[in-house]
Amino acid sequence: MRLAVNIDHVATVREARGGIEPDPVHAAILAELAGADGIVAHLREDRRHINDRDIRALRDVLSTKLDLEMAATTEIIAIALDVVPDLVTLVPEKRQELTTEGGLDVVNHITFYHDVVSMFHDRGIAVSLFIEPDPRQVDAAVACKADIIELHTGTYANARTRGEAEGQVIRIRNASEYAHEAGLVVTAGHGLDLRNLPPIVAIPQIEEVSIGHALIGRALFVGMTRAVEDYMRVCRASLAS
Repeated sequence: MRLAVNIDHVATVREARGGIEPDPVHAAILAELAGADGIVAHLREDRRHINDRDIRALRDVLSTKLDLEMAATTEIIAIALDVVPDLVTLVPEKRQELTTEGGLDVVNHITFYHDVVSMFHDRGIAVSLFIEPDPRQVDAAVACKADIIELHTGTYANARTRGEAEGQVIRIRNASEYAHEAGLVVTAGHGLDLRNLPPIVAIPQIEEVSIGHALIGRALFVGMTRAVEDYMRVCRASLAS
């Protein structure tokens, strides 16, 4: 199980004052040094946290993997094609939302996402689609020729009862198995923390988790290095299961 660290909310703190500190690029370097397998950054249309300079600097300094989360808009696509990250993860985006609220509706927009995926493939960039753990969305991702799917774990993370959480784990596991059999690389993310992560890393078809908010929040108290190491420890525990 690999760990990709989302550094968006380091930039959120920076933008609260409009200065240059804390620097999300510095956070990304610390995360890499602590053992993270990749860095995730979401360049939103409104630039509420990560900005264009951050993305270009990350492209220059990272030695692992840069995963650019993005909405499939004309402006952001053009930036991604110019920067050439290792991976783009296409996500839905609403200006009013506090954070991503769910997965892409690939089923009803197959032609559009197929064309976007082809555009990135022509530039040598791998593409992940952020979707709900739904077999129909998995089939649509295959039809679009995506390389990877990232399963939305937000509903699981927000479950209020043990039974509800267990039901969501089953849903995620079933979708993971289905996608793996279809030839997709499977990753997962959204709302994951040290408490709810173990059942997800126990799913063998999931190769990577993307974690941001909870990890950055922990880093405020224990430091970035220790926070990444704590999450890496849980991810690596999947090797022994």
